[in-house]
Amino acid sequence: MDKIPSVDLRDFLSDNPERKQKFVNEIGKAYEEIGFVALKGHFLDDNLVDDLYGEVKNFFEQPVETKQKYEIPGIGGQRGYVGFGKETAKGFKKGDLKEFWHFGQYLSDDSKYKTEYPDNVIVDELPKFNEVGKEAFQMLEKTGQYVLRALALHLGLNEFYFDDKIAEGNSILRPIHYPPITEEPDDAVRAAAHGDINLITLLMGAQGKGLQVQNHNGEWIDAIAEPDELMINVGDMLSRHTNNKLKSTIHRVVNPPRELWSTSRYSIPFFMHPVSAMSLNALENCVDQNNPKLYEDTTAGEFLHERLIELGLIKK
Repeated sequence: MDKIPSVDLRDFLSDNPERKQKFVNEIGKAYEEIGFVALKGHFLDDNLVDDLYGEVKNFFEQPVETKQKYEIPGIGGQRGYVGFGKETAKGFKKGDLKEFWHFGQYLSDDSKYKTEYPDNVIVDELPKFNEVGKEAFQMLEKTGQYVLRALALHLGLNEFYFDDKIAEGNSILRPIHYPPITEEPDDAVRAAAHGDINLITLLMGAQGKGLQVQNHNGEWIDAIAEPDELMINVGDMLSRHTNNKLKSTIHRVVNPPRELWSTSRYSIPFFMHPVSAMSLNALENCVDQNNPKLYEDTTAGEFLHERLIELGLIKK
């Protein structure tokens, strides 16, 4: 496959069973073959997208000492600001050429996860930043819920199989700023080749070149979304749970040509995580004689902790 397939969530949301099944078939095929789709018909409207980008740019344009106030020690970067070059892709020594922010799950006061998840961090200098971030988080979470319902049907499960596993899940909205490149990168790239940790990732800002996906022939192909599309890919948790029936695809963000080094790039992925107790053990109907079990049993919480250590965000 040399192009990312495009699907429309409105097919799945329609009252027409044939359109709904068409969406299930299309996204299932794409995730088995390349692990990425471009998705139209999501729940983000243009005004919310514009507001979010505006607030994100406002934050990253703050002085370094202002941003560093929001770098919270001891939580592995799960909330607030993570400074330039702090995250390193698994298997790489050079830090990625980016800085980012984390919005996390919004919980009711009586939620049992109140003590498990760090609190969201409030930016005093930008009164709308957190409000817009929360709305975008919730619209992306809603979009992801329907994508997972379609995938449950594709896998022969109850449509609502994932609902209770993602309700109050440990999801993350990550606005990323790739600053202008001011000196020879010395093998560092904006985001080194990696697979995502989570169930699925919903990415805003994949317009224009930069994001590349490795297909099953080992070739790198550009993943470019239309302005009204999100790029959505399978993460390692879902790949493990389906015994690699649904593929978690390696991807990267390459540096621009030298003439564009002076430009910033922004992208905003939403990493959809389940609750930490979710079993990632291989689904029974994804294991057979031709497809033996590939991974050891684990939970989402155990797997996440192990990967955060590998990324250098949690110290052993």
